[in-house]
Amino acid sequence: MAVSARTTLAPVAGWVLRSAVAADIEVIAELLATVMRADLERLGRYDEHRVRKRLRDSFSPQHTSIIMIDGELAGCVTVRPAEGRQWLEHFYLAPHCQGREVGSAVVCTVLERTDAQGMTVGLNVLQGSAARRLYERHGFVVEAQDRSTS
Repeated sequence: MAVSARTTLAPVAGWVLRSAVAADIEVIAELLATVMRADLERLGRYDEHRVRKRLRDSFSPQHTSIIMIDGELAGCVTVRPAEGRQWLEHFYLAPHCQGREVGSAVVCTVLERTDAQGMTVGLNVLQGSAARRLYERHGFVVEAQDRSTS
């Protein structure tokens, strides 16, 4: 008989958000390329240069926060106002931080801030992305679907 156990990672404590600066762009572009690679390859849309360029072209330090753990950059999240709501964009966590409650804590923080402003939050999720479960646990619902998001 074969038995397998799922490894459970310990939650990460002591994370903080700091304001992004222009100099963060390259490390965030690399993080994006690492984090999104599997999903984009699955969809037949991975291009190592395009994925970085897309972030560089839309990077907005004034709307981006850097997720820091033990003094190291562990991720980022952008919350940008548009179309009468706040858009959660560019939310990436380093692979070693995923599954350790950091994502949930960041989403809760974003939602608390936008709730205090009386704003709703929208986002786009790649089709088949495991991140969708995180967002649904925090009350997000599907408004529309197309071939690249769900």
